[in-house]
Amino acid sequence: MLVGMGLVVMLLFAAAGAGAGLTGWWLLGRARPPAATPAASCALATALLAAVVAGRWWGQAWPDWWLPVPLVLTAFGVPLALADLAHRRLPDVLTLPLYAAVGLALGIAATAAPDAALATSALLGALVFGGAHLLMHLAAPRALGAGDVKLAGSLGAVLGVGGWAVLVLAACLSAVAAASMAAVARLSRAGRWRDGVPHGPGLIAAAWLVTVFPGTGWEVPVGS
Repeated sequence: MLVGMGLVVMLLFAAAGAGAGLTGWWLLGRARPPAATPAASCALATALLAAVVAGRWWGQAWPDWWLPVPLVLTAFGVPLALADLAHRRLPDVLTLPLYAAVGLALGIAATAAPDAALATSALLGALVFGGAHLLMHLAAPRALGAGDVKLAGSLGAVLGVGGWAVLVLAACLSAVAAASMAAVARLSRAGRWRDGVPHGPGLIAAAWLVTVFPGTGWEVPVGS
């Protein structure tokens, strides 16, 4: 019975994820200039990751009040990653609303969490992670764009909840992802990445993984 209910929950989350992915696709198409991505890819990828989030939640990987955080990262992260891969752009139509969505999700978590310092940790994470990427952008603007800086601030708020080790881990994972894409681009001679590889997908993937799978080398106050 519980297994059946879990599958139903995952399907419901997948359907909602598909809707969120299509919404992101629609917004990207109306960015200036447009950052069109394949609608099917956006919907399917968001649906799949939303189902994973549902499975983790149903399996009590973390308390109910943490659920909005990975859902927000899933809904915004997939369209942004696809846009960056296709156009090397992270449009404001998604990066700026992500701040409000992350703020709301973390506000819910901070209200219900047993650790009252969650909000402070999130704010410090946003300042440090976003600030570090801002400095890198100022030093090498062609290698790290302004969109990456905007994205890093909101993701840093989520990562900050886990502490300094999580911020370092996420930075290392995103760097590895960027280096891997650079190697692939060189081997395949991908023309779209001649001026540098996108950093957004690596940042998003790192934040999503440590948010959905806490306890793998880091701690977040969701287990109390």
